[in-house]
Formats: sequence, structure tokens, C-alpha cells
Amino acid sequence: MNITTTDMTNAPYRTIWTLSWPQILMMLFHLMIGLVDVWVASKLGREIQASMGMISQSLVFFLVIATATANGTVAAISQSIGAGMHRRATRYIGLCIILSAILGSLILLLGFPFRNSILSLLQVPQQMQHVMEYFIEVFLYLVPLYYMLIITNAIFRAQKKVFLPLYSMIIVTVLNTIGDLGFGMGMWGLPNLGYKGLAWATFGSITAGAIFNMITLIRMGHLRRKSLAPLRWMKSAFPYLFKVAWPSGLMQLVWHSGYMVLYSITASLPENNIIALAGMTAGIRIESILFLPAFAFNMTASIIIGHYLGDGKAEEAKKFGYRILFLAIGFLSVTALLLWQVIYPVTSIIAPDQVVLDEAVNYLYYNMLAIPFTLTSMIMAGALNGAGATIYNLFIFAITVWGCRLPLAYVLGHEVLHSATGIWMAMLISQGVQAVIIFYTFSCKNWQKFSMIKKKNKRTSNA
Repeated sequence: MNITTTDMTNAPYRTIWTLSWPQILMMLFHLMIGLVDVWVASKLGREIQASMGMISQSLVFFLVIATATANGTVAAISQSIGAGMHRRATRYIGLCIILSAILGSLILLLGFPFRNSILSLLQVPQQMQHVMEYFIEVFLYLVPLYYMLIITNAIFRAQKKVFLPLYSMIIVTVLNTIGDLGFGMGMWGLPNLGYKGLAWATFGSITAGAIFNMITLIRMGHLRRKSLAPLRWMKSAFPYLFKVAWPSGLMQLVWHSGYMVLYSITASLPENNIIALAGMTAGIRIESILFLPAFAFNMTASIIIGHYLGDGKAEEAKKFGYRILFLAIGFLSVTALLLWQVIYPVTSIIAPDQVVLDEAVNYLYYNMLAIPFTLTSMIMAGALNGAGATIYNLFIFAITVWGCRLPLAYVLGHEVLHSATGIWMAMLISQGVQAVIIFYTFSCKNWQKFSMIKKKNKRTSNA
């Protein structure tokens, strides 16, 4: 997709939509994976459904470094392309592929010996222990391939080749669905492995997506030996990637560890803790109908901001941040209102148990009220990622999650209301605080100074 910054300026909203709709479709396929996982898990039992929710959050915890590297990948490659430095962009592609292989393998080697300790930290209820032990072992084996999938998708996005991640996710979705239904429930004459089938369906589908991406990169010429930069260049280029990635990684750690603690606070409720966990798991899946498309706008913001800063057009980059935010709020607010009209029948698809259904809708009530706040945080964070200003995201999310959301969730959930409703209320309040802080930062702080290319480069330099 060869869209220059001049083309984007001439047709801003068409540009946003052209980059966003394939990513919205990609995220909707991602949503389908989660919905099928939870639906099949609900058929296997309440404990399996709750375990699926907890292991999903745990897996995301292991992927924080991949997500951080992906943010650095988008910033470095998009800014390089925006500046017309295509050789530098190609070299960053090679460097990021090497890093994905190294980092994914390290997480597996370091995490595997401590897998049972992680379950203890999560305060997994005894009746879920054997399921969680199996899930975490299989999912740790998957980590290196997942790193490859995440980072190669970021490489495609940074080049504005947004259809390639969509194709990859279609492959993952189709294979995961076949695996869940076939090996999880024994359909089509396949072995009925129950919850073990769910784990291996995820493993096989992610592996297929990673292989597709690697074959595509080979065909694009990015995995040839001559495409890889010399070690001396990698040493000089790595610091910027690291400068962007480490705050992003730490922010992801803060955010997802916060969710793990939130699960722990929910799991330790004095009454109805399993129901609350299952309701939260189902609610998050339905909530993804809204917020996975929002991630598409988040990624579009990163791409556009990176290209404009690379081309030395900081003010236009800022204008696009506002445009994407207002478009996302309008689009998803209407979607939320339509969804709320059928919230019970939609949620009952993955939460057929009436008490779990009621708790899932209770969760969704508070989190759908927070939509404008959540979108503001997501879009502004995406824009700051594209600029390389990830240090701002780190401080903002750390303060609001650990200084506001979690203490308030414990107080309201355990001490005041003695129910999961207090936890859902704390989520709404903290999202409001977070949105105000990050919008102020984007509007008033000099986040453009974090870009790799400070001013418009001459086209005579490619490295």
C-alpha cells in the first residue's frame, strides 16, 4: 500500500479508513478465536471456562516483550520509510526478525521452570489446578512461535501492508476453530481430548500463522542474507529500538500484571468467586467486539504518526491523532448502543449458565460506560507508540492501574460492596482518570522529540 504523507494529508479520513478496515477485520477474526475458545470451554464445564480466561491473561503476560518489540518495530520502520530511508527500514526488518527468535526462546527457557509458581501467584482455585497446569505447559511451548507471529505482523503493518496480517489471522482463526470443535468436542470423528484439545488447537493454529508470515517475508526478499545488516550496524541501530521497546514492555508488564492481580482479587472474593471469574471471562470476550476494532485504530495511529514524523511533519501527525480518536469514538459508540440492545442473547452464546450470564452482563454494563475513556487511552497510546514516546505510556498506565484501579477494586469489591460489582466500578473510574491524563499528555507535551528522525532528512542518505 504505497500511500505517501502527501496523499494522506489530501484525504485524511479515507486514509484512516483504508488503513483501519483490514485491521478491524483482522481483530474481528482475533475475536472469533476467543469466542470459540470460551464457547467450547463453557460446554466442557464452568472450571474449564474460568481456566481459559486465566490462561489467556497469563499468555499475554508472557508476550509482553514481543508486544514491546513490535511497538519498537513499527516506530523504527515507519519513521524510516516516512523519511525515504528504505535501506534502513529493510535492515530494521532483519534485526527485528532476529530479535523475535532470540527473545521468544529466552522466555520459554526462563518461564518453564517457574510455571507452577505462576499458578500459585494467581491463586488458582483447587478445582481448576490440573487444567491450568496443562494449559500453561502447552502455552509456554508456543511462546517462540507466537513471538514470531506478533513481530512479523508488526513488520507488515509498519510498511502499510495491512492485508498480510489479515490473511495470517484468517489462517489462525480457521485452524483454531477446527481444532477447538474437533479435538475439544470430538466433532467430525476426531479424538475428543476435551480441554487438552483446546490447548493444542491454539498451538497448531498459531504455528500455521507464523509459518505463513515467514514464507511471505522470504518471498518479499526480507530473509535473504544480503538483506541482513552487518553486526556493526545492528549495534548502532539497536539502541533506538531498545529505547522504544523497554518502556513499552514494562508498560505491558504493568498493564497485564495488573489484570492478573485483578483476576486474583476477583478469585479471592468471599462469595461466588468462580461465578465472578467465569462472568469476567465471558464479559471480556463480548467486550472484545468493541475493543478489538479499537485496537485497529490504535495500530493505525502508530503507523500514521510514525510516517509523518519520519517525513518531518510533526503538526500534521498531531492532527491525525485527533482525527483517529474522534472517528473511533463515533464509530464504536454507535456500535456499543446497538450491541446493548441484544446484550443478553449475544452473551448467552458463550455464557449459557444463567448466573454466569448475569455476572457477565453486570461486568459489561460498567465497561461499556467507559468506552469513550478506554478509546481515548488506546488511540493516544497508539499515537505515542508511533512517535517512540513509550515512556509517557509507561508512567500513565502505571499510575492509573497500580495507584488507582487495583487498590480501588480491592476496597470496593472486598470491603465496601463485598461483590464483583465493586471491582467493575473500579475499572470504570480508573479508565476515566487514565483518559484525562493521556489526552493532556498528547495535547500539551512535546512527545514528537522522541522520534528517531528529528527533522526532515535529505533523500541522499538511505542507511
